[in-house]
Amino acid sequence: MKSHYQILIIGGGTGGIMTAAQLLRKDKNLDIGLIEPSDTHYYQPAWTLVGAGTYDYDKTARPMASVMPKGLTWVKDFATGFDSAKNSVSTKSNGNITYDYLVVAPGLTYDYSLVPGLGEAMDKGVVCSNYTDPKHTWEVIKNFKGGTALFTQPTTPIKCGGAPQKIMYLAESYFRRSGVRKKTDIVFATSGSVIFGVKEIAKTLMEVVDRKDINLRFFHNLVEVDGKNQIAWYELGKDISPGGCVVRNGKDDNRLLDESFQYNYKDVKVTIKGNRYGIHYDMLHTAPPSVAPKFVKESSLVNEAGWVDVDQQTLQHKNYPNIFSLGDVAALPTAKTGAAIRKQVPIVVENISLLISHHKIGNKAYNGYSSCPLVTDYGKMVLAEFDYKNNFTPDPKLKRLLVFDSSKEHWRLWMLKKYGLPYLYWNKMMKGKDV
Repeated sequence: MKSHYQILIIGGGTGGIMTAAQLLRKDKNLDIGLIEPSDTHYYQPAWTLVGAGTYDYDKTARPMASVMPKGLTWVKDFATGFDSAKNSVSTKSNGNITYDYLVVAPGLTYDYSLVPGLGEAMDKGVVCSNYTDPKHTWEVIKNFKGGTALFTQPTTPIKCGGAPQKIMYLAESYFRRSGVRKKTDIVFATSGSVIFGVKEIAKTLMEVVDRKDINLRFFHNLVEVDGKNQIAWYELGKDISPGGCVVRNGKDDNRLLDESFQYNYKDVKVTIKGNRYGIHYDMLHTAPPSVAPKFVKESSLVNEAGWVDVDQQTLQHKNYPNIFSLGDVAALPTAKTGAAIRKQVPIVVENISLLISHHKIGNKAYNGYSSCPLVTDYGKMVLAEFDYKNNFTPDPKLKRLLVFDSSKEHWRLWMLKKYGLPYLYWNKMMKGKDV
């Protein structure tokens, strides 16, 4: 195996493969190495549909070799560290590999120590996650007999921040079909203060919440999961208003609810211990707490929050001008989605190409674009597209699908999610074509 590459890419996910493919479409003679240990590449956006029983899990997986662009060298190995002053990356089996330019795109990893008890409970019994085992999620939803269905998420950034509520909307629909909805309370507990950060999308989602009779609990920071007793423990992210409360202790409790914490209150069982609120659940869906991989987090490349410290517009590292980062591991204040990567890759590709040919970066700037396809029912979807400032920025191409307001539920958007986007991913994005 070679020990030096003109361009070295870490990560065989969406960001790494797309970057390599677009670079090689610009210049097939580039010397590119890509470090990735996995044998399989997954189209993870479809896992929401897998968890709701409406997509085949096997269709989300393809051999990693089949998506590797022709013309690069696949270094099938684990990256283990950086010596950025020497333009070097260490690997588990192939020693040190040096580079002229480096692209860091290894994605996220999960740190269950941030929510004690969750690791032991995850993907067992009534605890599930589309992020880790969507087939188990479907089993949990199918077998649910009623009670409290709790949907929640950690306080860390996660892939596609809307995913924990998408599966909730689909589960509610399935509960109606299976006949258990009347004996079910659905609770969505989040550390946020609103259902979604884009006003136009939030308006529609609140209408969905009303239609589906869902209890929202805001400022709820998940701190522990007691799998044995089926309790999710929370600490509150803000103070309770004077004279108010977060939950009532039975029907005779006449205290006023602090409405900044609760919307559409349901009297589900909650145990209070000190400053912690334990919501008792009969099923729990969550996302695992997400962080940068250890070899990244412990390097000189990250900021104080543990993400690769790049310029938000150019995606160039702030201290090492021959290093770029994109995707979930980059310190970018926008949603971590494949749609965001689709807009980030051309910036990185142009800047590296210009550094090679003209020793300077270009004028293209990433505006924080991201997109979250919010499935609200079987056959309905809202498409949230937004930038760093949470401005709603719908793609004009949607009009070709006869979708004139993507902030509203539409069956054509569902068709895009289930059929159009997977096709574009495998046949366009993975091959470096403009989408």
